Formats: sequence, C-alpha cells, structure tokens
Amino acid sequence: MLIPIETLLIFIPTALALNMTPGNDMLFCLGQGIKSGPRAGLAASFGIATGAMIHTLLAGLGLAAVVTAHPVALEVLRWAGIGYLVWLAFQSFRDGGGVLKPAKTAPATAMKAWRDGIVVNLLNPKIIVFVLAFIPQFVDPARGSVLAQFLILGVILNIGGTIINCLVGGFAGKLGQFLSRSARLARTFQIFTGCVFLALAARLAFDKRA
Repeated sequence: MLIPIETLLIFIPTALALNMTPGNDMLFCLGQGIKSGPRAGLAASFGIATGAMIHTLLAGLGLAAVVTAHPVALEVLRWAGIGYLVWLAFQSFRDGGGVLKPAKTAPATAMKAWRDGIVVNLLNPKIIVFVLAFIPQFVDPARGSVLAQFLILGVILNIGGTIINCLVGGFAGKLGQFLSRSARLARTFQIFTGCVFLALAARLAFDKRA
C-alpha cells in the first residue's frame, strides 16, 4: 500500500485539526460570504482549494526531484519541518488571542470570488512553506513514488480545508457575528493549534521510520 493505514490514522485527524484553525484563507471566505452571500463564499472556498492544489503540485514536483537526486534531502527536510512546526507552536502560544475578524473584501460575483480565492492563496508564501513542512513528514520513499504520496496527502489535506471553508463561506452571516465577538474562541483556537503543532513535531522527532 502506497500510504499505510497507520499513517493515514495520524495524518487525517491532524490535517482536520489544522484545517479548522482560522487563517487568512478561512477569513477571506468568511468575508466574501458576509458581503456577497453564500454563493460567493462557496466560490471563494473553491478558489482557495484550486490555489492550494497548485501549491501542492509544485511542491510535490520539487520534492520528488530533490529526493531522487539526493535521498538524504528528505531527512534534512524532516528536521527542518520539525523546527518549523515548533516555531509555529511558539507563535500560537505567544499570540495574545485577538478577536477574529473577517477579511476585508469587496462584493463579488461567484466567478470573481473564485478567481480572487486562487490569487489570495497563491500569493500567501506561508502556504507553500507549511505544505513543505507538513506533508513530507508522512512520505516514505521506500513505499514508492514520492510525488504520488505527496499528491494523495495534499488532496486529503485540501478536501478537509475545502469542506470547512465552504461551511464558513456558506454560513458566513451568523458565523461571522459569532467569530467576531469571541476573543475567548480565538485564544482557544490558538492554544489548541499550538498543542497540535508541538505534538506533531514530537511524534516526528521520535519516529524511527522517518
């Protein structure tokens, strides 16, 4: 099996937990839904998904090429990813937990919201850095194509994010009011995310397979 069940049992819930953490993409979908209606919110979500898959494909192609030429590169990338995850956890714990605010967006048609979603995602350098820090930790060259594993995991990560962003964009009105008033929720999300990052970094550091 290209990706073992035990790997998926760790990857899927971790990916869902990360997808549920508010970020620029989610807040963009929230803003579009509030200003232009559920249809635009959903379109923005699929635009974000399109951009994320472009990021994933480019990162996967680059990783596959590097690992083919330099097999030790995956181990170097693994430790770089662990360091990045620890840094993300530190940032989450340090943040004071400001109130969640929907991104400022102009009213848009569904097509424009979709295009803008792609642009917003592609122009966010943190996305590709995160993809390169997170997904390779679950890739095992001994099991076959690095690119195929990377893309499968990237699709799983993207599906979860798209579903959550669609829910946010589709129910933007009421959800936006709730999020914008809840500083405690914002802080809870940050602490939870920090714990997820730390747990994942620890698991990867002591994983003998990786």
